[in-house]
Amino acid sequence: MANSFGNDILLQAPDPKAVAAFYVKHLGFAITGEHDRWIDLRGNHINLFIEEGPSLGPVLEVTVDNVEKAKQRLVAAGGKVVKDEPNFPRCYIQDPFGLIYNLTT
Repeated sequence: MANSFGNDILLQAPDPKAVAAFYVKHLGFAITGEHDRWIDLRGNHINLFIEEGPSLGPVLEVTVDNVEKAKQRLVAAGGKVVKDEPNFPRCYIQDPFGLIYNLTT
């Protein structure tokens, strides 16, 4: 099992523009893209995406060989599915320690 963390971190918030403004003002990020429902703050090593929606805390990206098998293993080990949208594609899992990540291939 050779999984890896991606460079993407997602935050969801009711007001993505306010969140982006915070990171621009206080941490020196730059807005690199604005879309209908999210804002991009792309950097050299990390990409921060702020999407409109209920706050979940940070969502990290984890690349796996098979999303469905990884999801089954994690749920069997005490994780829970937070959001599963296979057509997007998006599968958020919260592990037993509170970390939320999007499984991707």
